[in-house]
Amino acid sequence: MKVLELKNVNKIYDGSEVHVHAVNNVTLEFQEAEFAAIVGPSGSGKTTLLNLIGGLDMPTSGKIIIDGSDLSGLKSSQLIDFRMRNIGFVFQAYNLIPVLTAKENVEFIMNLQKWSRKERDERTFELLKAVGLGDRMNSRPSKLSGGQQQRVAVARALASRPKFVLADEPTANLDSKSATTLLEIMEKLNHEEKITFIFSTHDARVVKMAHRVITLEDGSVVSDDIRE
Repeated sequence: MKVLELKNVNKIYDGSEVHVHAVNNVTLEFQEAEFAAIVGPSGSGKTTLLNLIGGLDMPTSGKIIIDGSDLSGLKSSQLIDFRMRNIGFVFQAYNLIPVLTAKENVEFIMNLQKWSRKERDERTFELLKAVGLGDRMNSRPSKLSGGQQQRVAVARALASRPKFVLADEPTANLDSKSATTLLEIMEKLNHEEKITFIFSTHDARVVKMAHRVITLEDGSVVSDDIRE
């Protein structure tokens, strides 16, 4: 089932001294439960494309359609609500709330969505156990390693059962063992939860595990390799 469609998407940054065509006429479709990596050299448009898909930025032209909804047709408040219900984010810098425990970070979105306490508790425990942190639920980020913080971030991204998860260089700040562990966890959750994962990455380990590899150069798609 198709969950995401990009139609002739462009993003141009046009300042007084600079004109950058960061995303250039990109047309792509993503299906439910894909595990896809967007790769390319620095400046190729990977992060910009991910931000456009996530509604964190708007295209200069073209359409981004998620589950039948055109993001460009949504008002700001509608877009915030749409992101909260449909998209999970995993950032390179973890972006956990430092004063909250692992449990509180994971259930944050569910609180905003008015899940019942029973539903929040069950889902949070399920996810933290799945990422190997069932015994660290009450630890704050400062008491967790980088790899553990990123696992909390993955659990948080999956908490409200979004249509897909966008992960921007999620392994960049991790050692090799932590990166491999994180990727194995994400692949397992992708399979079990049927949630589409889309990565932007330079990491060969992510590329090796991805079921689809989209290569960008100068903002354009130059190859789209779907693996068996």
